[in-house]
Parts: sequence; structure tokens; C-alpha cells
Amino acid sequence: MKNRKRLWALTLVLLLTFLSACSSTGQEQSSSDNNREGSDGSVKPITLTMMLSGNKASEGEDFELETLPRLVKEKFPNINLEVQKLPDDQYNTSVRTKLAAGQGPDIFWIFPKNSAGGVIDFAKAGFAADLSDLNFWDNISQGAKDDMSVDGRPYGVSGGIAFLGAYYNKELLQLVGYSEFPKDWPSFLDLCQKLKDAGITPIAMGDKDPWVIQFGMYQIAANTVYPDDMDFDVKLQKGEKSLTDATWVQTISKYKELYDKNYVVKNSLGIGSAQSAQLFIDGKAAMTLTGTWDYASMTSKGAADFTRGFASLPGNDSGKPVYVSGATSAGYALNAKSANLDAAKQVLNYLFDGQSELFKAFVASNSSISVYKGVSLEKELFKEVNDNYQQTGNSVYFSNQMWPAGVSDVMQAKFAEIIAGQKTTPEEVAGAMESKFRELWKN
Repeated sequence: MKNRKRLWALTLVLLLTFLSACSSTGQEQSSSDNNREGSDGSVKPITLTMMLSGNKASEGEDFELETLPRLVKEKFPNINLEVQKLPDDQYNTSVRTKLAAGQGPDIFWIFPKNSAGGVIDFAKAGFAADLSDLNFWDNISQGAKDDMSVDGRPYGVSGGIAFLGAYYNKELLQLVGYSEFPKDWPSFLDLCQKLKDAGITPIAMGDKDPWVIQFGMYQIAANTVYPDDMDFDVKLQKGEKSLTDATWVQTISKYKELYDKNYVVKNSLGIGSAQSAQLFIDGKAAMTLTGTWDYASMTSKGAADFTRGFASLPGNDSGKPVYVSGATSAGYALNAKSANLDAAKQVLNYLFDGQSELFKAFVASNSSISVYKGVSLEKELFKEVNDNYQQTGNSVYFSNQMWPAGVSDVMQAKFAEIIAGQKTTPEEVAGAMESKFRELWKN
């Protein structure tokens, strides 16, 4: 009997030892499964998907499509990063549809504040993950972090500061007597007229892509609406101001003047942004209005060899300072419902670690002005505008960042009527913008 009891006791000890070993093995296996470092060849492979807006770099290796996946794979052998770039209009529709259907990419492009596809919209919809636990926030400027935050929590990582401006052909300007870019609106109109008189198309615009209309409008607004009322949009949100205000009507009227006087390429509504860029780099237009994000295409080799310049469109009156149209640029967000959220966070931590080969490649390829501490200006072309931005503080964000998504669409659609030669007035454009703002503003 005693032997039987001892046998049962021994059996019980062996069973508990076995179960403990299994439990330990299971915990180790679970830990291994969750390991995203890729140091163990047996780690479960992961595929992360990324969706961005934009076009493939015309020259050299594209950072997001080629460099990023390659360097992520080197760091994390178990992670395969699949990247897709779409034109802006396709991207905005596609990413929202996919996220709403629960099929969205793990990493996606997000815009600041209230912009279309902006962080406020996507965070409140539950699409964007809270990124508070990422490692690098102390190295990101507070303003850039704030512009990607909702209720004090960051939901996106900005790629930098973006400037709107005019890329211009220095030789063509010199041909008509301008050794430097104009510093006020009357001088800018004079330049355009002299170019036109010389048989040179002053400005190429690809208005077939409707968002392009914003590129001139916000620069003029920065010098017309805001210098005497920097809180205009705060007052607008409170109902104390209106988009029918005289300064917005004046902004629209100034931009209309460029089309009325045929300073913009003919049939711009039939030309896309890529065609417009080609006209500029081929030397067939003296200027084009876009942003720092278009650096690669604006500086790529075309049919003509010339020196590029970049300057703020001077919507200001004579004797007034030029205000820079500059704002926190778009950046990276993570899908809140991603099955691989931890792995995606590791990729962002690696991308913004401040020292890796991936970070260095990002800085080298990034056309925005860095918001990462200690990173100097990489693109000499933007020095004049950046100096004005840094030294004077005379700058205004892109207006649509303070509007509900949809207001800029109305602005573009109504102004396109003006470009098309319809009898739409600046007052009617402003009135449509105000109506849409009041319809959508819920705060």
C-alpha cells in the first residue's frame, strides 16, 4: 500500500514537472513568436503593407518604394514591407475606403489637422493608432507633433515642414530683366507680363488635377488674409469671421487675375500635374506653383538645361513683407486595427532613430524641411524661403488645415469654373466655400 502511495506521489511529481516544462516551453515559444527583431531564423514571417500618395521618383532609387523595404528587411529579416503609391485623388478615396472596410494598410500617409485625410478625421474615426509610446518624440519639434495630435495624443509622424512656392527658371527671368524673384504682387504681375510679351509662357499649372488650384491660392492668402489677422481661422470657427470676408474675395480675385491675363498656360484644365512639371523642366514655362514635396520632379532633367530657383509667391502689396506659406507636412500613421501593429511600430522607431542607415536615407531623400532636432537643411534650393521662415517668423499654414475636409474641394471646383471661362465671380467662390464650411463645421 505504501509503495502504491509512493508510486502515485512520484507520478504526480513527474506530471507537474512535465506540465511546468510544457508551460515554460509554451511561454518561450510565445515570446519567440512575438519577437519582431528577426534575429532568430525561425521567427514567423510578417508582411506589412504601406499605402502612400505621390509618384515614383523620376530618377534614382525611390525611398518608400525601394530603399525603405530593403533596409527594413536588412534590420528585420522576418518583415516584408510592401509599398504602394497612388496619385493624390486616388489615394484619398482608396485609403479611407479600405480602412473603413477593415482592409486598410498597416502603415499609411496621413495629413495634419483638418486636411482631407487629416489626423483629426482619421483619429476620431478610429482608423489611426495612438503613437504615444514610440521612442523618438523628444527629437520631434513640438509644433509638428501638435499638428499630428488629437486631444494631446499623436496619431501621425510628420515628414517635415513643407513650403508652397514658385519653382522658376533663372535664365528665363534674366532674359526679361529679372535677376531675382519679385518681392511683391505688382512686381510679380510685371514679370509675368514681360515673359508673355517675350513669347514665354509665364506659369505652367496642371489644373486637370483639381488640388493644384490650392497651390497658388494658399500662398496669396498667406499674404492677403492673415498678416493683419493671424487668428482669422479661429474666428471663422467661432462664427466671428466668414470666408466671404473681403480679404478672401481679394485672394481669389488676385489668383483669377493670373488666368484673366493669360499668364497661366492655355488649357490648364486639360493638363495634369505631371504634364505641367514636364513643361517646366523642358523649359517651356518660366514657373510653376507647387511645393517642396515636388523637388525630385522639379529638378529632374528635361529637354532644357537651366538653373532652378524657388521662392514664395509674393501676394503682398508693395512695401509689405513676404509671408511664407509653410506648414507641417504629411507623414506616417499606423492602422489602429492592424494585426501587426507592434511590428509596424518597430519600423517607425527604426525609421526615426536618428542614427541608422534608414534614417540617413530618409533625411537625404526627404524634400521637406526636417522637424527632427539637429538635422540641417539638405536642399540648398529652399534656402531663401527657409531663411525667411526661420529668421522673420512671417509664415502661415495652409488654410485648409483649419477647415473641415470638403471646403477646399468646393474652392477648387468653383475656381475651376473661372478657369473654364464661366461667369463665376470671386464672391461666388467665396460664398460657396463659406456655405460648405458652415455645413460641415460641427465643433
